[in-house]
Amino acid sequence: MTSRARVWLLAGLTVVLLGGAIVYGVIAFVDYQARAGAPSQVQTVDSTTKASGPRIVFRNTASGAGYGLVASVPLDDPSAARAVTSQACDRVYATADYEMCLHVDRGVVTKFNATLFDPSWKAVKTWPLPGIPSRTRISPDSKLVAQTSFITGSSYGTVGFSTQTTISSTSGKDYGNIEDFRFVVDGAAVTASDRNFWGVTFAPDDNTFYATGASAGHTWLVRGDLAAHTLTAIHETAECPSLSPDGTRVAYKKNVSTTGTPYWTLAVYDLSTGAETVLPVKDNVDDQALWLDDSTLLYGLPNPKVVGDSNVWSVAADGKSAPKLFLAHAWSPSVVR
Repeated sequence: MTSRARVWLLAGLTVVLLGGAIVYGVIAFVDYQARAGAPSQVQTVDSTTKASGPRIVFRNTASGAGYGLVASVPLDDPSAARAVTSQACDRVYATADYEMCLHVDRGVVTKFNATLFDPSWKAVKTWPLPGIPSRTRISPDSKLVAQTSFITGSSYGTVGFSTQTTISSTSGKDYGNIEDFRFVVDGAAVTASDRNFWGVTFAPDDNTFYATGASAGHTWLVRGDLAAHTLTAIHETAECPSLSPDGTRVAYKKNVSTTGTPYWTLAVYDLSTGAETVLPVKDNVDDQALWLDDSTLLYGLPNPKVVGDSNVWSVAADGKSAPKLFLAHAWSPSVVR
């Protein structure tokens, strides 16, 4: 094949691939609009009545009007009518001071972004994401924010997937990609090119955080130090950690599969004793759990009967009782007190 022929072949393939991407974007946008255009299947109230007291903030996945938008319900009455905002998020996390929204901006060309909002939903800062939104957290005092996204084309079920996780100050300073931090396992630095980090959860001191570290087919719960720019493995086979409100335990998803296909349940690790409690969750949990309080965890599961729908479940952190449905047609919950 001549050089000119190769150039024309490459140009032709580029056009085909670009055309396919545009078609995919249009189809996704039309499907999203159709799903959100019908009457809502749940009771809602005007978004101007947004709860100001203790509440659960989440992504509404009930079909019809309000699908994919951020909503809230009173903390003491999750079954109440939900106040639905006008903001669409694929992953959301809220505190009394901010809402962090990871969003897919669908259109002819799909874009991925993260936006930090104040309580009135005024944008404070926006970051472009390199791929599909995955995880986000805000520190207990609202001074730090973390975000994880897949590099375009990857997912947790993909061999050799790649993520990007960054930490920033809500006042403006960026700490950058934590992949650039020194990663230590059993006293030795890990510098392999396949290392990945995701799913940050913050301690109250604005320096310590926990995350997932991965390399060579292994995953670890890692303790991060912002000042020292270090990540230290403290427990193996743990992903998407969530620090308890009292700071004594970390919940995470644990791969219990005996095959090459991941199958995650939930577990809780005691930071002082090193004891691990595997919880009686039989479903495959691909989520970053949330502590409702010091004794209860929340997590999301897809609705097996409806594509695009999900439900939030609760389970006791001591592993002594079975999970219960907590909030139907919801995803990505956070507790605001």
